[in-house]
Amino acid sequence: MAEIRRRAAVLGSPIAHSLSPVLHRAAYAELGLDDWSYDRFEVDEAALPGFVAGLDASWAGLSLTMPLKRAIIPLLDEISAAAASVEAVNTVVFTEDGRRVGDNTDIPGMIAALRERGVDKVESAAVLGAGATASSAVAALAAVCTGPVTAYVRGPERAAEMRAWGDRLGVDVVTADWADAAAALTAPLVVATTPAGATDALAGAVPTAPGILFDVLYEPWPTALAAAWSARGGAVVGGLDLLVHQALLQVEQMTGRAPAPLAAMRQAGEAALAAR
Repeated sequence: MAEIRRRAAVLGSPIAHSLSPVLHRAAYAELGLDDWSYDRFEVDEAALPGFVAGLDASWAGLSLTMPLKRAIIPLLDEISAAAASVEAVNTVVFTEDGRRVGDNTDIPGMIAALRERGVDKVESAAVLGAGATASSAVAALAAVCTGPVTAYVRGPERAAEMRAWGDRLGVDVVTADWADAAAALTAPLVVATTPAGATDALAGAVPTAPGILFDVLYEPWPTALAAAWSARGGAVVGGLDLLVHQALLQVEQMTGRAPAPLAAMRQAGEAALAAR
């Protein structure tokens, strides 16, 4: 009897830029999973229920990116504590008995990316931005930061949201206005969660002896802020580091094979970015 091919994919909108297929396929190749495939599909919130309903038994898992990390939750049978803590699922695994189980690998991915660079504990941190990635950053900082986290945001509504995330996640979050974001750069750890270009104006304000910058973007790379940070001798953790570590956990969950090949996945991601 022919073996059932196993399928996985990343869903989102827009999705053409996603590096997830490159990373997952590199892992499959390294693990010898010749009967596994990983694709990308342009799926928005309206199309998501129909897409999920149409999946057959060959499907092992899904990666979710914006704007689907919250929209997927009502379609699942179960979600992990990590996913529930930030109301965001970026990973779905289909179990042998047909259950749909959601998880969030962004949070442990952030922690792993920081620890890979020797960042286990910091006394305080700053977060630039207030979107979905910022809430995952606060959740990650719960494991890394022993003191207050200052979130630099635009507007009182986002400030209230970030303080609420702090209360929920057990992190002392204080908020400051985006106009004062240059002050964030003196923190021992700065996590930039904003879209491309948003932090460019801060590049000239990098201090002479900066701490650690975690910039979640991977394209364009380096960002103006990351380039200025490196030039000043500061340590930089980039978006590709996060992407690889969260994808590594996805591969392990979907395939049941561990450890996933970190070096091969990172090398494939670097090569794909260099070719763009």
